Amino acid sequence: MSKAIRIHETGGPEKMVWEDVEVGQPGPGQALLSHSAVGLNYIDCYHRAGLYPLELPHGIGMEAAGVIEAIGEGVSEVAVGDRVAYAAPPPGSYAESRLVAADRLLRLPDGIDERTAAAMMLQGMTTEYLLRRTFRVQSGQTILFHAAAGGVGLIACQWAKHLGATVIGTVGNEEKAELARAHGCDHPIIYSSENIVDRVKEITDGAGVPVVYDSVGADTFEASLDCLQPLGTMVLFGAASGPVPPFELGTLAAKGSLFITRPTLMTYTAKRQDLVASAEALFEVVESGAVKIEIHQTYPLAEAPQAHRDLEGRKTTGSTIMLP
Repeated sequence: MSKAIRIHETGGPEKMVWEDVEVGQPGPGQALLSHSAVGLNYIDCYHRAGLYPLELPHGIGMEAAGVIEAIGEGVSEVAVGDRVAYAAPPPGSYAESRLVAADRLLRLPDGIDERTAAAMMLQGMTTEYLLRRTFRVQSGQTILFHAAAGGVGLIACQWAKHLGATVIGTVGNEEKAELARAHGCDHPIIYSSENIVDRVKEITDGAGVPVVYDSVGADTFEASLDCLQPLGTMVLFGAASGPVPPFELGTLAAKGSLFITRPTLMTYTAKRQDLVASAEALFEVVESGAVKIEIHQTYPLAEAPQAHRDLEGRKTTGSTIMLP
């Protein structure tokens, strides 16, 4: 038997239960993975709360790193003893061990330890597709990134600076502003005391930005559109403050023939070659030192409910891991 966090009904963090589960042996195409560390991401809260429905009861968690204990028939991507990481469905990473589709696993380079990997795969590959594929950031551009002191935000600020961009980022307080600034954010905006649109227009001499990356959702959506220059791109990749309500598409025309997209990591990494390419790009910037992964919070996996309370209460910064 192994221990795992599971939900039997949706709701608040208290709905997560630390219980015994039967893992079994890997079938064809599967690998048995013993987790060393588990990542914490906002999508986990969406699954727990029912925003992204699961068939219950179900495990939660999309990201972890560990060591391969056994492989099933036909597996060629990994071998027993390999150190690997993943950020992939189905949810269930909040566990001591689990079965995972081998084609979703990524071998870790020698320069990256398992705790760092668990803290960076989902957030790091998300940053990779956002900056390099959804809207390809070019040197000399100025971009706006919401929640700049969060897990994705701190990685994105560093990566965008590495690409030669000027970074404007929104944060909740002065402490988070300093953290974002230390990671490449040129112009932190404290949204609780500053008007986001006014500050962006001031920083850009009235031009606005060509792209806004928004994982906050309802609270920032309108301001995000107003920060864009004509033909700008709104990249809505999360809903930390709640989903964006329905809106009139004509608004995009009225505000300057804007583009809007709602991308997900799962679509961008659905093909094995795209998954590997994304991970390799992430490994490269981390191993070179261009992007530093900072684990600011660590919890025992059994205390996942508290980790969710802190994440949703905006008490966390950077990356968070949980240890089985």
